[in-house]
Amino acid sequence: MDLGLKGKRALVTGSTAGIGFATAQALAREGAHVIVNGRTAARVDAALASLRSAVPEARIIGTAADLGNARGCRQLIEAHPDVDVLVNNMGIFAAKPFADIADEDWLRFFESNVMSGVRLSRHYVTGMRARDWGRIVFVSSESAVQIPVEMIHYGMTKTAQLAVARGLAESLVGTNVTVNSVLPGPTASEGVSGFVARLAAASGKSAADVEREFFSSARPSSILRRFTDPAEIASLITYVCSTQASATTGAALRADGGVIRAIA
Repeated sequence: MDLGLKGKRALVTGSTAGIGFATAQALAREGAHVIVNGRTAARVDAALASLRSAVPEARIIGTAADLGNARGCRQLIEAHPDVDVLVNNMGIFAAKPFADIADEDWLRFFESNVMSGVRLSRHYVTGMRARDWGRIVFVSSESAVQIPVEMIHYGMTKTAQLAVARGLAESLVGTNVTVNSVLPGPTASEGVSGFVARLAAASGKSAADVEREFFSSARPSSILRRFTDPAEIASLITYVCSTQASATTGAALRADGGVIRAIA
């Protein structure tokens, strides 16, 4: 299937590792001109080298900018004033008991996970509307629907992303600009894999044992019963960005391994 992405300018935020990196690679394979983003130049350069090795024909560039604040968003926008596809993937997470989550944590999570996407979408949607074509995707989480007790502040931001995406989609009625959310389940991203490795080392257990215990105790509703590979999430994101997904907008699409116990 030709996804119709050849030559489209695609910005993937937080794309030096994990789901963002896998999405940048999938879009590059489809012929999109991909902009890679990360917080540091070293991370961006390393991601570009890996992508060029994996996809020699890729047309990719990178910009380092911390999107957890307005200044970083402006920096990225100034470097790349116009795109056809925006994947709002950048985000932060951390486990912390509710009573220990200070005001500063709530604000930092909202600023990073919600306002980064708001600021970028607010800018890029103008050009998309003028051209009457565009794709905006918010990478949310199953935690948007089933708020994790161990990181309520994170879940709050993921729910907020669903609201922003749906409202923005409705503001684009009658156009060929679509806005959707994708909800991954527990994924073997760089951060999660590192966390599992540290738990395994501390407990004297294997990573496989830690993974089994996680799904038994923390995500017992999972049907998949394993961490998803970032590439599995990237496949859905890439399709949603395509011309083939023209009738999909305002949707919250799950790639959660069946964690969410709901049919719709």
